[in-house]
Amino acid sequence: MGAAQFLPIERTIFSEEHEIFRASVRRFMRDAVIPNLDKWNKQCHPDREVWLEAGKQGLLCVTTPTEYGGAGADRKYSAVLIEEQQRANAAGPGFVMHSEIVAGYIERFGTEEQKQAWLPKMARGEVIGSLAMTEPRGGSDLRAISTRANPVGDEYVINGAKTFITNGYVTDLIVLAAKTEMGDGSSALSLFLVEADREGVSKSAPLDKVGQKAQDAAELFFDDVRIPKTSLLGKEGEGLRYLMQELAWERLMIAIRAVAGCEIALENTVDYTKSRNAFGQSLMDFQNTKFKLAECKTKTQIARVYIDQCIELAAEGKLNAEASAMAKWWCTELQNRVLDECVQLHGGYGYMLEYPVARAWTDARAQMIYGGTNEIMKEIISRSF
Repeated sequence: MGAAQFLPIERTIFSEEHEIFRASVRRFMRDAVIPNLDKWNKQCHPDREVWLEAGKQGLLCVTTPTEYGGAGADRKYSAVLIEEQQRANAAGPGFVMHSEIVAGYIERFGTEEQKQAWLPKMARGEVIGSLAMTEPRGGSDLRAISTRANPVGDEYVINGAKTFITNGYVTDLIVLAAKTEMGDGSSALSLFLVEADREGVSKSAPLDKVGQKAQDAAELFFDDVRIPKTSLLGKEGEGLRYLMQELAWERLMIAIRAVAGCEIALENTVDYTKSRNAFGQSLMDFQNTKFKLAECKTKTQIARVYIDQCIELAAEGKLNAEASAMAKWWCTELQNRVLDECVQLHGGYGYMLEYPVARAWTDARAQMIYGGTNEIMKEIISRSF
């Protein structure tokens, strides 16, 4: 179904149930997301109503167990959601961060009380989640985190700042990475659940990004924020280990989006070059056009086969850090190369935001940065030597 049929090798990883789900996601994107993208791009954040509607339609927290309000589905359903949001050319809302990352941390490392308190509300879209790791001076180095959560009696007192936080402007619940007083090494890092309306928590306006404007990102500030010790997520000092466990899936999701972006950009560009004339013939009739598109299509097909294998591994709980780093590095760089070619083949119109390829081009660049820069991905891969 959809972009995958543009490629010559049929995909085999999805069942009929997955494809039925795909059709429902595509309808949701058509009816509830695409008509609002211009508004969200201008205001730099999605409206909260779309979260509630997604919750009503069962599109949030699909892999969360049913006892906590989710669908208890496998990660292939998550891949469908990512692909269909990319097909809609919608950088936001941040459903993936909310459902797959924040809810995932709570499900795997939270207490029963934490799961019952937050996951059903997240599945209904009543609470929007964010993950606060990156700091103004830390970048991809999690060991350089300086935000502190100092234990004082039955509470932790948090001070620090985070930046580039997806869903940061609309967030209600923050999974916060902070250091306790145990030291400065990896054993000092812990995760905490912090309500965004707690005294001392403040947000910046949505950050003015080059692309992905429909997806809010913000700075978060913590000034003597007091939380009960029951807000600790998992065990104290285990935060870095928890983060590393989940990063493989996070990076694969970025790669899934990248390959879907290649497929959709190619579809759009083929349609455009067939309909646009120059020097008495269609753009598609020029050898340069055909050869450029042939190169992009071939590279995209090869990437698709690898990513589908990684999706299978993720669904089975077998995806490792090296494989996901390869996926994230290769596919995000491929997406940027493919989109650059597609913009060029659109000519001047490729630089106009009214054309989907232009917005996709500006949105894609950040994917080589977040989730760990692609330079970090190469470092991870090289550790296997």
